[in-house]
Amino acid sequence: MRIARLDHIVLTVADIDATVAFYHQAMGMEAITFAGGRTALKFGQQKINLHPAGHEFEPKARRPTPGSGDLCFVTEAAIGDVVAHLESCSVPIEEGPVPRTGALGAITSVYFRDPDGNLIEMSVYGD
Repeated sequence: MRIARLDHIVLTVADIDATVAFYHQAMGMEAITFAGGRTALKFGQQKINLHPAGHEFEPKARRPTPGSGDLCFVTEAAIGDVVAHLESCSVPIEEGPVPRTGALGAITSVYFRDPDGNLIEMSVYGD
């Protein structure tokens, strides 16, 4: 078996509306509704399915918990533009810009948190 790409991930969240608002404003993701009213955040060719805490869709992770995610996203924007955008959205940056290593090599990253406390890393290759 050879894996081609990641299709979607699932985040368990305390408040779907707050999560959608954050990811739309801070990261430009599009909220979509699918399969009987479920909510996801679409970006590129991937999506993040959102499960409300205590009402997760089966099957689910063994211990779904809001704030347990640690996600890295790659952008084509310059890292300075990423920082400026996050600041304009009043999103506190926890760390960065700092050099890191991504799946394809050297990246520059900034770290911040979503409304549930999930750690979000926004990264740029070659910046």
